[in-house]
Amino acid sequence: MTKKSEKKPFFNGTGRRKRAVARVWLYAEKGEFTINGKPAKDYFTEAEAALEWVKPFHAIGVSHPQSKFSGSIKVQGGGNTGQVEAVRLGVARALVAYDETLRAILRTSDLMTRDSREVERKKPFLTKARKKPQYSKR
Repeated sequence: MTKKSEKKPFFNGTGRRKRAVARVWLYAEKGEFTINGKPAKDYFTEAEAALEWVKPFHAIGVSHPQSKFSGSIKVQGGGNTGQVEAVRLGVARALVAYDETLRAILRTSDLMTRDSREVERKKPFLTKARKKPQYSKR
């Protein structure tokens, strides 16, 4: 007789910023956070980035997220800043899935808004997206 594996209940959220996409699975149990298979402190090594992705936890009053939550995060595309902000939005959305009453707190902290700014594409015959070659009359 085979024993079925017990599935842990999870709460998920997706965050996007520029070209980065982050998928977040949040578990309501004490543990570690892994980002692309690495511990979070090893993935985001800069101090600003390490503080940025935990802002949703701090907004709801959890100063040490590992003491109450654990999670798995997959992030791809974009650069470091885009990935950090995508993870932050994904974590905020996962927390709302965990408890709907947290939405108001996260909204007032401006953590539930997706920043829709993207890089404009380069057009033909232009140097950049809008920069034109210098005009010469003669």
